[in-house]
Amino acid sequence: MSRRRKAIKKDLVPDPKFNSTLVTQFVNNVVRGGKKRLAEKIFYDAVALAGERAGMDGLSVFKKAIENVKPMLEVKSRRIGGANYQVPIEVPTERRTSLAIRWLITYSRSRSEKCMSEKLANEFVQASKNEGGAVRKKIDTHKMAEANRAFAHFRF
Repeated sequence: MSRRRKAIKKDLVPDPKFNSTLVTQFVNNVVRGGKKRLAEKIFYDAVALAGERAGMDGLSVFKKAIENVKPMLEVKSRRIGGANYQVPIEVPTERRTSLAIRWLITYSRSRSEKCMSEKLANEFVQASKNEGGAVRKKIDTHKMAEANRAFAHFRF
């Protein structure tokens, strides 16, 4: 348990185009070097491209991708009696979305396409179809939690 005070959650302002706080959260994670306008442009281009490639609304492709990448379980290291155990725990809802966003951005950055908007668009399309690196990461996380299910009684 942390000895410091609880972090204050700031309310996100919905983005101007889609009026969604999820989009704002995603854009804030894409930002590099304080260039938020560039991050917004990259995201909006990626959503448009993803909608084109999937043949449906771009925002729904994005939301479906986030839903498919959200993990339900993860493992946390606990030290009990001189040994470290990987204890599976259920992921809180806010952390689910932030992990999904982080994984989508990480795996899209490691793709080989030319520009970031193309990388993001392709990752969105693949994640909406339950494919791609971010979904693979979710599956690996679930497998790890399933393998360590024997230590679930250490959860507290």
